[in-house]
Amino acid sequence: MEDTYILAIESSCDETAAAVVKNGRTVLSNVISSQIALHTLYGGVVPEIASRKHIEKINQVIKEALSEANMELNQMDAIGVTYGPGLVGALLVGVAEAKAISYASGIPLVGVHHIEGHVSANYIEHPELEPPFLCLIVSGGHTHLVIVKEYGVYEIIGRTHDDAAGEAYDKVARAIGLGYPGGPKIDKLAKEGNPQAIAFPRAHVEGCPYDFSFSGLKSAVLNYLHHAEQLGEEVNRADVAASFQAAVVDVLVERTLHAAKEYGIKNVALAGGVASNSALRAGMEAGCKKAGCNLFYPSPIFCTDNAAMIGAAAYYEYKKGVRHGLDLNAVPNLKIGQR
Repeated sequence: MEDTYILAIESSCDETAAAVVKNGRTVLSNVISSQIALHTLYGGVVPEIASRKHIEKINQVIKEALSEANMELNQMDAIGVTYGPGLVGALLVGVAEAKAISYASGIPLVGVHHIEGHVSANYIEHPELEPPFLCLIVSGGHTHLVIVKEYGVYEIIGRTHDDAAGEAYDKVARAIGLGYPGGPKIDKLAKEGNPQAIAFPRAHVEGCPYDFSFSGLKSAVLNYLHHAEQLGEEVNRADVAASFQAAVVDVLVERTLHAAKEYGIKNVALAGGVASNSALRAGMEAGCKKAGCNLFYPSPIFCTDNAAMIGAAAYYEYKKGVRHGLDLNAVPNLKIGQR
C-alpha cells in the first residue's frame, strides 16, 4: 500500500501550527508557535491579536514543518486544515492559507473539525486503538462524551449545559489570583492542597445521566471566596484549587465510566487540553482499572492545540473520499459530526 502524506494546518485559537503526518498515525514533524506569553498580559486570548499573529507566523511554521519532515510540498497527498470551531478570525487565516496552497499546487483540500482532531490525537501514539471506543473531550470550550463509532463518525451522548470544564478552570484560576492559563496553574497548586478541605457541589443534570454542568461549581467557589473576604478570613488557595479540581474530576470520571458500563464499551479515551491534567488522568486510570476498561490518552503536546492531530483526522477523511473546494469557509460554531 502506498503511503499517504498530509500537510496539516491548525489556527483555531492562539497556536499557529503545521505538521506532516504519514498514514494518519506517524508524525514526521509538528511545529507549534504559541502565543500564550502574549495573551497572558491580557488574562486571556484576545481574538484580534491572535489573528494578526497567525498571519505573521503561518508561512514560517509551514516551511519549518516541511523542512523538519525532510519533504517537499509536491510530495503531499492532501492539505488538511481546521475550519471550525474556534475564533473566526484565527480560523480564516488557516483556511485562507490552505486554500491558497491547494489552488497553487493542485493538492486536494480536506477541512477538519477541530474537536475531531483532538479525538484523533489518540491514534498517533496508540496504534492498537481503533473504533469503536468512548471518548471524553475536555477543553476550554468543550466538554463532550462521544462514542466514536467509526473513523469520523461520532455519536454525542453527553455534553455540558453551561461552562466547559476548561472554562471553569480559567474562571476559578482568575478568582484565586493565579491568572492565565488557568488549567495548568490550578493542577500545579492543587498538589499542595487537600481535595477534601471544601465540599464543593457535584452537579447532576436531571434526566441526562451523561451530561455535565460546571456553572454551579464555579459559582460555589466564587461564593466561598466572597464569604471568606467579607469575614476577613484568610483563604488557603491550594485547598480551594484541590477541592475545586476534585469536584470537576469526580464528575468527569463518574459520567464517563457510567456510560462505558451502560454501552458495554471497554476502550475509553481522553482528548482536549484538559486531558493533560494530572488529576483527571489519575482519576480516570483508577476508575478504568476498577471497571476493567482500557484507557488511552495522548502525550501533553498532542492534548493542546497542534497540527499533528489535524493531520491524523484529515487522513481518515481523505481516505473516505472527502474533498473540499475553494468555497470552504471558517465555521466558528461548527458542531461535532457536522459536515
